[in-house]
Amino acid sequence: MDFALNPELAALRDAIRAFVEQRILPVEQDLFDEDARGEHTTMRRLQQEARDAGLWTPHLPKDLGGKGLGPMGMAALFRPMGRSFAGPRVFNCDAPDQGNMDLLLSVASDEIRERYLAPLCDAEITSAFCMTEPAPGAGADPSNLRTTARKDGDEWVIDGHKWYSTGGDAASFLIVMARTSDDPRSGASMFVVERDAPGVEHVREIKTMGIPFLAHREAEFKFTNVRVPESAVLGGIGEGFRLAQKRLVPARLTHCMRWLGLADRTLHMCREYVATRKSFGKELARHQQIQMLIARGAMDVHQGNLMTMHCAWMLENGRDKEARPYSSMAKLHVARALCRILDDAIQMHGGLGFSEDVPFSTWYRSARAARIADGPDEVHVMVVARDFLLGRLELLV
Repeated sequence: MDFALNPELAALRDAIRAFVEQRILPVEQDLFDEDARGEHTTMRRLQQEARDAGLWTPHLPKDLGGKGLGPMGMAALFRPMGRSFAGPRVFNCDAPDQGNMDLLLSVASDEIRERYLAPLCDAEITSAFCMTEPAPGAGADPSNLRTTARKDGDEWVIDGHKWYSTGGDAASFLIVMARTSDDPRSGASMFVVERDAPGVEHVREIKTMGIPFLAHREAEFKFTNVRVPESAVLGGIGEGFRLAQKRLVPARLTHCMRWLGLADRTLHMCREYVATRKSFGKELARHQQIQMLIARGAMDVHQGNLMTMHCAWMLENGRDKEARPYSSMAKLHVARALCRILDDAIQMHGGLGFSEDVPFSTWYRSARAARIADGPDEVHVMVVARDFLLGRLELLV
């Protein structure tokens, strides 16, 4: 068991950490302010600097401009990227585009790859993933899928209603999950749909607790007689549920990686504050209750890091199916840890923490979605308990 990164990967990690600290964090508020005005001058400048530094899309194969990293390499690099909400976009490693790149790379037709994958990898366009539906449609239970696709000659006709399609309004294309039969295991398929195709209606941007920023705006869509060619099918008819798992397991991990970066940054900010702020005759850091919060946060981050790296190692070694409950464990723990660490940071900073003079309240509003997105806590609890009770989950690995 070797926890050391190879020298090349360690150097890449350090370069990304330095880029985030020196180039992104000093202009972080500018990025938020420009985005609110619909401007992206600073973002485009930073993206070009990331390209020039050889840090662009490191998760992609080398022929697409990346480093050809597997899940372990992604885990090492996505953590420092996640120290800023803007970080992943600067390196073109943000959700949902990063997961959609991987999906198109593995199962899209040559026509779809040529039309969408290259410009997506080059950040010329963005994308969205349309799976979740308003009740009574698919949410935590994908078997409730109501959107349908029926064959009509050489085309498929899609009808349905989706929401929480992150970044959907600004996307150039959508990956849409639709029911193509009543089979409980092979009744769903995925289709690539042009955002402005006839019959695609953007209903609204859903207002949420989180702060709208870059692609993190939640779209609601209606699809009415939307026609797509056979080449728009991803993988094959009936492959939708399998591909959803193929995409979601590593997507949960990449979320964990980014969240761990933000949690670590939060704890470091707390360390600086409690070391200097005095109350009741001594620095906050010398009060046992503050030490308890710091220790709990530090252990939460370390536990989440180990869970995430272990699951990434499993994926890198081709143990995808076996990795599923471990990805649930990691996602459940890291999502809860991030929210708890941010809540503790607000508490440790007192009135300052509750203000917007520090970013914790803003970060918390967005981070709260972590316990719902990519499966709510309750689903991951069920998966972990079920697999352990059935003897499929080894704990002392």
